[in-house]
Amino acid sequence: MTEALLTAYFVLVASLTVFGAHRLLLLWLYVRHREGRAAERPPQPEADLPRVVVQLPVYDEPLVVARLLEAAAALDWPRDRLEVQLLDDSDDETPRIAAATIARLASRGVRIDHVRRGERRGFKAGALAHGLARTRADLAAVFDADFVPAPDFLRRASPHFLDPRVAVVQARWTHLNAGHSALTRAQATLLDGHFVLEHGARHRSGRFFNFNGTAGIWRIAAIEDAGGWQADTLTEDLDLSYRAQLRGWRFVFLPTLTCPGELPARVSDFKSQQHRWAKGSVETARKLLPRIWQAPLPLRVCLEATLHLLNNLAHPLMLALLLLAPAALRLRGDPGGSLARGLDVLVFLLSTASLHAFYAVAAREAGGGPLLRRVVAIPFVLSVGLGLSVNNARGVWEALVGRRSAFVRTPKTGGSVGSGSGTGPPPVGRVQLALEVGVAAWLTAAVLDALQRRAWASVAILLLLQVGPTYLAVRSVAEAISRSPGPALAPAARPARRAATTGAYSTHGTQVGSDQLAASPGE
Repeated sequence: MTEALLTAYFVLVASLTVFGAHRLLLLWLYVRHREGRAAERPPQPEADLPRVVVQLPVYDEPLVVARLLEAAAALDWPRDRLEVQLLDDSDDETPRIAAATIARLASRGVRIDHVRRGERRGFKAGALAHGLARTRADLAAVFDADFVPAPDFLRRASPHFLDPRVAVVQARWTHLNAGHSALTRAQATLLDGHFVLEHGARHRSGRFFNFNGTAGIWRIAAIEDAGGWQADTLTEDLDLSYRAQLRGWRFVFLPTLTCPGELPARVSDFKSQQHRWAKGSVETARKLLPRIWQAPLPLRVCLEATLHLLNNLAHPLMLALLLLAPAALRLRGDPGGSLARGLDVLVFLLSTASLHAFYAVAAREAGGGPLLRRVVAIPFVLSVGLGLSVNNARGVWEALVGRRSAFVRTPKTGGSVGSGSGTGPPPVGRVQLALEVGVAAWLTAAVLDALQRRAWASVAILLLLQVGPTYLAVRSVAEAISRSPGPALAPAARPARRAATTGAYSTHGTQVGSDQLAASPGE
């Protein structure tokens, strides 16, 4: 039994080393292909600018919808070639706030259509497809409710579409509230790694990468050619990105073009977002990996696409590691006690050092604060990632067994941290919360035991495993205790959803009817 447990522990750590090695590969590709970085291009002549529709999908966002509309209205683009669609599926007071803001902005001459569907069919994918069915634009810029594009966003991105093969220009996310808490700082570090190094490496080296659902522009012809927005996964952006690239379209990542957005400040919102991303990526893998391997693509592209789409399989492995590590380390004694046992430390360091290097370089490249402080915080960031193992492993499992779930949007606060908005994600289920608390307690007991035994190498390893899960568990319990219904109406008191025939408002005072979903059923 002891031998089997120790073998399982070693296999788990070695398996996680593969995911760490993938990070090192991306880091190497980023440096190796530095010459492939996308540069900004000279602005297009005014007469050659294409027609652009700015799509703003929202659902119960009363705290940020006015700010979003203001930013869209401030975009620098010829008014006769710009339209804004507020794709509003809300059930709360968001439509009223939006209508008042649109009326105020109408004097600027911006075409803003307040599009209200009869039902929230297809969630965000359905809303985007519905909007495309009612425009004749050439390009579609998409901004989520919490993003604030700069006025020159379209001007700086549009020249890349002079290449007829380009389907997407993706900007780099920055963060409106990164300094709010340890949680938001950790998220900022993780996202900087994703955008700066993952996107940078994949784009520069000719691998597939993805549109991130916001802060980017699509060529509408590419969306149509790839099969349109579909709602059979929770990551409709990742799904469409891969389908478009399989059709031969090129994607451009422009790291110098940034767009700030809001990071979830509550642990429950953060975990809900991460669950959606983890589950959706595996759903997309199930859907598209057979097509990827059947396509006439270079082996390096197929391998990277596979690692990209299946990256969240690391979470069940991390959960198993959290459960096995305390017992395995105690059975072996202090890993630093002999040369043979020191191999445990070596393998463990190999599985984590690559991640430290990855996020340290990302922090340097992204900027946004004192570098030393951000690098010193990386162990906490990695531990927070471990703390998501129960939450994200559940998402991976649900995707593998084909369990469907609704698209739960992440609430935005517009700077009023803690207030929440609309119908946010429900509190974490009791079973999951109990598991998270149990894992945190198990790891804390292991740290105390190692301290008592003066097994200092074990203490160092166990602290890296324990801090993040305990931090998230404690905050989750605190939020569960203090959580209140917030400003949203109780479900029974929600206003009835607008019938499809009553349509949507526009700045021109006419009503626009709501059509049926244009995308394929079920993404």
